[in-house]
Amino acid sequence: MSQLVDDEPPYLVPHSQEPIRLLYRDPHLLIVDKPTLLLSVPGRHPKNRDCLLDRLSMRYPGVSAVHRLDLDTSGVMVVPRDREALSKLARQFQERHVAKTYLARVAGEVTEDTGEIDLPLAADWPNRPKQKVCFDSGKAALTRWQVLSRDRDTSLLALTPVTGRSHQLRIHMREMGHPILGCDFYAPDAVLGAAARLLLHATRIAFRHPLSGQTLIAHSPAPADFYRDSYRD
Repeated sequence: MSQLVDDEPPYLVPHSQEPIRLLYRDPHLLIVDKPTLLLSVPGRHPKNRDCLLDRLSMRYPGVSAVHRLDLDTSGVMVVPRDREALSKLARQFQERHVAKTYLARVAGEVTEDTGEIDLPLAADWPNRPKQKVCFDSGKAALTRWQVLSRDRDTSLLALTPVTGRSHQLRIHMREMGHPILGCDFYAPDAVLGAAARLLLHATRIAFRHPLSGQTLIAHSPAPADFYRDSYRD
């Protein structure tokens, strides 16, 4: 009986040289600004071990992951430093008590000022790690959006994911007819080539401190490449 062999070479992640910016620190957690092209947690392949968590652990031993941003997505992340903080923050994420806002530069001029997209998502197994809209077995996914500015053939949007499904914002923007510039999974070639990177940035996060209960709000402005003079016509 022959054994199936996967001959496809592993994807090797580019090693981002951008620094991780520290936004907040206390004995129980960190809030950081993750650069694009840096994994949140180690990849499976040994050459993809470099990531935000490993870099932080060199200076802050004991850090762990309670949520992630995609490789291409930049912006704010909260990183627990002990087990109690991890447990209590995980509960806030599970109960949707963490408020997150993203900025996205999308193709085309969005005509309405606000709206929402409610489309269930499921893994697209033949094309993994892609996801797909699936009304039969998909999990509920809801995104609220607001136009911040329009610039000829693109729009800058604030996106609020009510749920946190994998690739939710990318797929919902595509289904809305306005894919995110630089998106290698869900945008047509012209939109992919319109930016040197995925123009999706986690700009704000708000949650209760896991020990004190105090509300913490962190903000990271959009990088310069979200604006007209740095992306491609």
